[in-house]
Amino acid sequence: MADFYQSGIVTTLNILGDKGMKRIEKDLNKYSKRRKTTILIPVLYSDYIRPAMKRTLEILEDMSFIHQVILSLGRASKEEFEKVKKEVKTHPIRITVLWMDNPKIKKLMKKLEDADLKIGPEGKGKSCWTGFGLVLAQGDSDIIALHDSDIETYSKEMVARLIYPLVNPHLPYDFSKGFYARFSDKLHGRVTRLFVIPFLKSLMKVLEVNPFIHYLNSFRYPLSGEFALRTGLARVMRFPGDWGLEVSVLYEVYRNVTLKRIAQVELTDRYDHKHQKVSEKDASLGLNKMTRDIATNVLKSIAAEGIRLSEGVLKTIQKTYLKIAEDMIPSYHADAMMNGLKFDRHREETLIETFYRALIQSSEEFLEDPLGVQMLPNWIRITSAYPRFLDQLKNIVDTDNK
Repeated sequence: MADFYQSGIVTTLNILGDKGMKRIEKDLNKYSKRRKTTILIPVLYSDYIRPAMKRTLEILEDMSFIHQVILSLGRASKEEFEKVKKEVKTHPIRITVLWMDNPKIKKLMKKLEDADLKIGPEGKGKSCWTGFGLVLAQGDSDIIALHDSDIETYSKEMVARLIYPLVNPHLPYDFSKGFYARFSDKLHGRVTRLFVIPFLKSLMKVLEVNPFIHYLNSFRYPLSGEFALRTGLARVMRFPGDWGLEVSVLYEVYRNVTLKRIAQVELTDRYDHKHQKVSEKDASLGLNKMTRDIATNVLKSIAAEGIRLSEGVLKTIQKTYLKIAEDMIPSYHADAMMNGLKFDRHREETLIETFYRALIQSSEEFLEDPLGVQMLPNWIRITSAYPRFLDQLKNIVDTDNK
């Protein structure tokens, strides 16, 4: 983006020119011997067999500054798990497959449920949470970097730039969040553009000065699935089990890290991955559900900061969101035209209407149950209740990967 302005309350690290990667890689190879990084990739088997994941594994071969990769594999049969394990066994980088559907892991998790430690349904949040636990059990990594499995434009530079602020000992950061532009022949990032950004703007307008909302509004791409953090932070963070993972992680970072130690990093000049269906008529699927989960998690986080959200306030936020979102469409239209991109204005309006209904549903659900779905407990609590839990998890995974 060639932009060096620091306009938010978290540090923004930009791509300025094309000479940085060679030096970044040299530094990473130097410092990674002391500060080791694990890449955690939550992946369904159906996504593992797609070309994007195959390309990701090929690019990882060239990353000598990475200590290991953990594939948190979900919705995979025994045969499918064995196939994945066999394929990654000869990879130049150490790859561990965390088979989430292993009956032994399910039995281990049931111990937590029996002790009233709610760990929620299977999903991305639970896969990430379990992967973090495995890294803590192994005890040989200083940094965990997480990214999705369906990135079409994956590159070594993306990973290098994401972890650099944490690996370099001369920089003070404990958490880094990736951002980028999402476009092809048209603008992408629909939930971010048409819901999250105008939603945050509406919150700032209605609730006026609020440190947490101001913090969220400082991130260029709050929904990016790419972030890196120190393992000590992974021990104290809680996770949701739904689509609200990204914004909930930002809240947990806000609770546990001083702002001076948080950075957002531009990873690439263009990013693309698998696009979800909108599912306008079914609020339990696609971007419709994603929007509901995001809104619910943001509202819960705001309430946890001591802000009272009455029915009247929520209705004002809804109406304000709708107006701001609609007013942003001409700006996106102009940006698309100037760059020669396609722009379906009617479709954009339709998406905003779908997201508006999702916000109303989330608000109603919040009023009925402000606590909502319980967050997964952090690993400090788990190991307090079951001191040998992480050792048992590691033993299962080690046996699986022999």
